[in-house]
Amino acid sequence: MSLSCGQQSTVNSQQPTANSQQSTEPRRANRMSNILMCQADIQTRGLSKVMKLQKIGLSGLISILAALTTGEFRFIGNSQFKIINSQALAQTQAQRKAEAERLFYQGVQQYKISQFQAALQSWQQALIIYREIKDRQSEGAALGSLGLAYFSLGDYAKAIEYAQQLLAIAREIKNRQSEAAALGNLGIAYRNLGDYAKAIDYAQQLLAIAREIKDRQGEGVALGNLGIAYTNLGDYAKAIEYAQQQLAIAREIKDRRSEGAALGNLGNAYDSLGDYAKAIEYQQQQLAIAREIKDRESEGTALGNLGLTLSKSGNLPAAEKTLLDSIKVSESLRAGLDDANKVSIFETQTNPYVTLQQVFIAQKKTNDALEIAERGRARAFVELLASRLAASASVPTTINPPNIQQIQQIAKEQNATLVEYSTIGNQALYIWVIKPTGEITFRSVDLKSLNINLPEATEQTRVSAALGTRGLNEQDTALAEMIRGTREALGVSAGDTTNKQAANPPASTPANSRIIYPKLQQSYQLLIQPIADLLPTDPNAPVIFIPHKSLFLVPFVALQDPTGQYLIEKHTILTAPAIQILQFTHQSRQKVRQLSLQNNLVVGNPIMPKIGTPPRQLAPLPGSEREAITIAQLLNTKPITGSQATKASIVQQMLKARIIHLATHGLLNEVKRRDLPGAIALAPSGNDDGLLTSSEILDLKLNAELVVLSACNTGRGKLTGDGVLGLSRALISAGVSSIIVSLWLVPDAATAELMAEFYRQLQKNPNKAQALRQAMLMTMKMHPTPQDWAAFTLIGEAE
Repeated sequence: MSLSCGQQSTVNSQQPTANSQQSTEPRRANRMSNILMCQADIQTRGLSKVMKLQKIGLSGLISILAALTTGEFRFIGNSQFKIINSQALAQTQAQRKAEAERLFYQGVQQYKISQFQAALQSWQQALIIYREIKDRQSEGAALGSLGLAYFSLGDYAKAIEYAQQLLAIAREIKNRQSEAAALGNLGIAYRNLGDYAKAIDYAQQLLAIAREIKDRQGEGVALGNLGIAYTNLGDYAKAIEYAQQQLAIAREIKDRRSEGAALGNLGNAYDSLGDYAKAIEYQQQQLAIAREIKDRESEGTALGNLGLTLSKSGNLPAAEKTLLDSIKVSESLRAGLDDANKVSIFETQTNPYVTLQQVFIAQKKTNDALEIAERGRARAFVELLASRLAASASVPTTINPPNIQQIQQIAKEQNATLVEYSTIGNQALYIWVIKPTGEITFRSVDLKSLNINLPEATEQTRVSAALGTRGLNEQDTALAEMIRGTREALGVSAGDTTNKQAANPPASTPANSRIIYPKLQQSYQLLIQPIADLLPTDPNAPVIFIPHKSLFLVPFVALQDPTGQYLIEKHTILTAPAIQILQFTHQSRQKVRQLSLQNNLVVGNPIMPKIGTPPRQLAPLPGSEREAITIAQLLNTKPITGSQATKASIVQQMLKARIIHLATHGLLNEVKRRDLPGAIALAPSGNDDGLLTSSEILDLKLNAELVVLSACNTGRGKLTGDGVLGLSRALISAGVSSIIVSLWLVPDAATAELMAEFYRQLQKNPNKAQALRQAMLMTMKMHPTPQDWAAFTLIGEAE
């Protein structure tokens, strides 16, 4: 048996289209390309014939199934891949091992047909048994296979974790082949995280072992992985040299999967050199092999890379068709996954959506580009909402993205102007405005000529508020330079503990004494000025912004026009993760209306829980208690504070509340469960820690028409292609149609005034967006600094 691995990738930031527009999306690696699979003999006792594990294509990772060298497997055939209760099936040690082997091989078969979720379950159950019977070699194989599955799902952190465990076992039992597999997989994972130095180091270690044990397939994989790393580093001559060596070995040993990987690597390298004819030739050969061996993941990658090269060569019609085919393959791979894995795998599949938007824009097909922009965002979120709102569990696992007619219908139902943004790397910002009448207008901003940096949010930065007390100073997923500057201008950036705007000080204009914030004006110039003439003139007419990537952290209400006027003074503002999400929040609202709930829940200043190591108690918030008392009177209910506000009690009351107002600490990165950041601090009781986490909210079934999280950072979270993962997403998924959340650490006193005014306005006018606007306008009279009133945003339904 052999190891496997290798992913083909080339970072290519040039995509000439008909109008010479360039793509900034990196080319996707051949994630299933250079892989050697274990060829361990699988022997079924009681059967005379010996079966072999077939080679599985991973598009770019080292196949770790190689961890089982010549171990005997018992295989209980099951064409439906049904997982049988191992306790009922197996009683003796030999039977337990046979059951583990059946599960392991079942996982292999599931992985081969891209059933990654099912493969994970099979391998996890096999791992439990292997550990129980103390079979270290097989335990290593199961760990390696789990890492492989997580790699295919785009969860590189977990892939590394499992590969490191495999490496430890391989070295312990002195299994050089398994050691090589682990090293190769680690290299691929680190390459996908952009750490090319580590990627090269691990690939060189793999190459040394493969040559030592005369494993030609492993040698080819190592050479391919080195070539990919050098492509990413821009050393194309060296990349081509390694890929050609890989190709020669693959053909020598008749390994079609590795051959396809090598061809793809060569194609990407020649694309980077601008030799599009040769690149297309190699990519088409790779595609043919992927289809021949029915490797769907490699097929999707090959189509995406070929589509990009075709667009750069100027063949836009062919690029359009090829990229659509790539998207269809990628979407088929997401079917059947759970929400978390849909989100992680989508992070590896975004490039064709971006490239196809550029291809459509180059052909002046702006409405088609809008459909793709919408299709490429919040898909897991949409499908989660659809399943929650379905009348029965028989809802389809995938929901079709909206076409232009459906987008226009959503704008009409909302009676709102929709503004959808799409960031095209550092090259361009696409903006579509959809009016309630159905009229659609497209505008674009050339970011390159403006020298504005809007990269994907990948680096880390620390954000803290000048006056905030309802939260802690948590890590922020990095913002684009402009957005970071916008937040700095509000006094919510690193190291700012006063009202001063040290980096970009505001200036007073003599004409009206209005404080001017240069960064807020710069953001207005970029995001609003290009479409200002398309926005409604009636300040009460709603405008719903659909941000993209780091734009989710922009405080739209506080953007300033050239005269210093804030956007909230001109417009009633909401936000949404995607246009199609509005279709489902509208359905949630209609469902809630039918229930006619009367209870309102108001919580403030609970006895605070402890967090961290060593545990420390969060500071009390007397201002939030006063806020709760005032709001409870307005909502004709009793406030729940102090020791009465236990998590157990509050959760039960949330299930039957129409309006939920929580004034307490909001936590961002201090608490993360099931990979979801965010928590609300409530009073602990018994064994309960008092932290209501995003993952726990996700499991609730709420019927509230409005939830207000009057706390810090409750609108922030992990930025992904599926939107912001955190408290806001969890609440909408739980059934809430409207939420109000914050983008930074909010000041206690000003927030209490803002919230009280919001509910007073809501009593006069049931339109939540208009009520929040009026509350902001009133609050800014007493607290003119935006950091005091501009943190909150309404997501979902206005009515």
